[in-house]
Amino acid sequence: MPLDDAALEDALTHPLLGTDFGPLGRRYEGKVRDNYSRDDGTRVIVVTDRISAFDRILGTLPLKGQLLNTIAAWWFEQTAQVAPNHLLSVPDPNAMIVRECTPLPVEMVVRAYLTGTTSTSIWVHYDKGARSFCGHALPEGLRKHERLPQPILTPSTKAAHGAHDVSASRAEILELTGLGPAVFDHAAEIAHALFAFGQRVCAERGLILVDTKYELGTTPEGELVVIDEIHTPDSSRYWFADSYDARFAAGEDPESFDKEYVRRFLSAQGFTGDGPIPQIPDDIRKEASRRYAIAVERIMGRPFEPVPGDPLPRLRSNLGLG
Repeated sequence: MPLDDAALEDALTHPLLGTDFGPLGRRYEGKVRDNYSRDDGTRVIVVTDRISAFDRILGTLPLKGQLLNTIAAWWFEQTAQVAPNHLLSVPDPNAMIVRECTPLPVEMVVRAYLTGTTSTSIWVHYDKGARSFCGHALPEGLRKHERLPQPILTPSTKAAHGAHDVSASRAEILELTGLGPAVFDHAAEIAHALFAFGQRVCAERGLILVDTKYELGTTPEGELVVIDEIHTPDSSRYWFADSYDARFAAGEDPESFDKEYVRRFLSAQGFTGDGPIPQIPDDIRKEASRRYAIAVERIMGRPFEPVPGDPLPRLRSNLGLG
């Protein structure tokens, strides 16, 4: 069932913009997640309501952190037999405890369709005349949102705050990052296996997993594992399968259930990552969260049950901070 307006209105009054839990561990703030590294070899990840697109933090969406944490934990459990991951436990709707890992300096992006609106998207490059993307030759005559002949890996560097990710070929990534070829190839193998699994699961639920990004890291023992998030509406693009063919034939955008909805709103305001960030109205923020919830519920096959109220006191209690 879709998120009701009362739950979203409540969440709008209690946005989880960020945390400052000093006693929890050494803090690192990502675009969406606040990370706390602890001396026992674990990390606490608090998933905030921040939304990031065009490599900028744009504000918050109601209940976004709970939605992302819920679906990431679900996918980590479902894919554990496909590839090892860092998840240990989920003590709070907005938090998970994971194994501490050293992240690889690359994001493994897998794409199955010619789409996107950002500077790193394959469609933007193709529309400008490029027929090679990250070392992959692209055929002539493809249309926007068309399925590629086969999924391709288009890795990117991991940009610092305020900078843009750079999509590159395998050879370029190795040169830019100093990553060893064997490690890169192992990570690429994991990414393709996870994407194939995700596509099968989504197809059974009437969704298309269009593209996604994976982050991987190494444990202290040297094992390569999946970290951060997996197949969430933040890291992945989802379309409804039953309307895709008709909308593609009509030249219309597919029905999207991810942050592409917010990207399209901002693009319509003329914002593509540079300059002042336009104000995102509450109705757009609520609709974006509804779309996240539709994807989460469809994938899990059960309702998403939000926990209302101010998340900060609840987090402190569930994370043992009193």
